[in-house]
Amino acid sequence: METDSRSMVISDLDGTLLNRERRISRRDRKTLHLLARRGIVRVVATGRSLYSVHRVLPPDFPIDYLVFSSGAGIMAWPGQDLLCSHSLGRREIQRVFSVLSARKLNFMVHRPIPDNHEFLYFRNNSGNPDFLARLRLYRQFAAPGQPGVLDWEEACQFLAVVYPEASVALVAELCRELSPLQVIRTTSPLDMSSTWLEIFPPQVSKSQAGAWLAERLHIGRDAVMAVGNDYNDHDLLHWAGSGFVVANAPGELRRHLPSVASHRKSGFSEAVKRWLQA
Repeated sequence: METDSRSMVISDLDGTLLNRERRISRRDRKTLHLLARRGIVRVVATGRSLYSVHRVLPPDFPIDYLVFSSGAGIMAWPGQDLLCSHSLGRREIQRVFSVLSARKLNFMVHRPIPDNHEFLYFRNNSGNPDFLARLRLYRQFAAPGQPGVLDWEEACQFLAVVYPEASVALVAELCRELSPLQVIRTTSPLDMSSTWLEIFPPQVSKSQAGAWLAERLHIGRDAVMAVGNDYNDHDLLHWAGSGFVVANAPGELRRHLPSVASHRKSGFSEAVKRWLQA
């Protein structure tokens, strides 16, 4: 395709642009620099919090914008300028807290951006070991919540950890119960098996963040290419003018979207090459 400054590439981070060692390949890094030379806007869209992103991406990482916490925050990467953020209000918090507690799910509730790596946790069943693994990983930022009590004015999100076999039906049920809030399903980056159900304000998703950036930069949807690897990329990949999944994505996604090489074999670069040549 013919490209100019009115084009944009959006990539997921873990499992797409980064390999299992949380590193970017030399080829993919070169591709990001190539995009810059062609005047194409480079965006990373990730479920990670801003704190977590900074653990894996240096300040000079070659992108223009960062969409983090699945779209709850958007940052201009050079200069680290926070452009917008979203949070749940008091009534929404109470509603979600009641629904998750009634279902006896193990969940966490995160503070507003930029401190949304800090959270309270609530254990309502013996639960999934992945829940405990996340507590250990962020133990310096985690505190136990008081059973039946959550008196916050704002929160970035809720995160419940469930076994994968329960996730599809549970997502559908929570979407009905919590509408119009966003219920986003993603595979745990810790055990690569369990399911995380993340609950955000209605205006939070990767696709809505992409649309917000595209409008701000006067870029048409048809001039946006996206590449991802998991369920939380689904809406973005179908919104973008062109969407690709890497080979390590679940079969459910690969059946409905063009597939490229895995994250270990620079699938991002293959996606960009195919898009530019289309």
